[in-house]
Amino acid sequence: MAEESNIVIKAKHPDLGKIEIAPQVLEIIASIAAVQVKGVKRMRGSFANGVNELFGRKEFGKGIKLSFNQNKLSADIYVFLNYGVSVPKVALEIQDQVKQQLLFMTELDVGEINVHVEGVIPKKDSTSKFNSNNLFNNDVNDKGEHK
Repeated sequence: MAEESNIVIKAKHPDLGKIEIAPQVLEIIASIAAVQVKGVKRMRGSFANGVNELFGRKEFGKGIKLSFNQNKLSADIYVFLNYGVSVPKVALEIQDQVKQQLLFMTELDVGEINVHVEGVIPKKDSTSKFNSNNLFNNDVNDKGEHK
């Protein structure tokens, strides 16, 4: 039996039956659309999401909060961006992509798409490697002689 929280789509042919979409499906659509935008590092998740991902289970609906009022779908998107990107440009692109995908895949009337930038994550410096012989980054070689 369908839950009351499912969103019913107006069918073009009501005599064929009704179409319901679970909110989790809409969250996944919005999350995938947001992550595909260049400059988005990841979505905000909970501790449980992080633990699940450690065991190989990808959580695609994280970082999305949906509301459906007066036949309009609204979404709050919580993201972390890569350091160095233009925050307003990336946020606008997220809004466009999420709105476009939700409209294309569900034909629902999409209202507001609010983007919340939770943080900026710097790139990992691949040139700096951990050296256990030089913990304090002093200029001493392996034999204890100054370089």
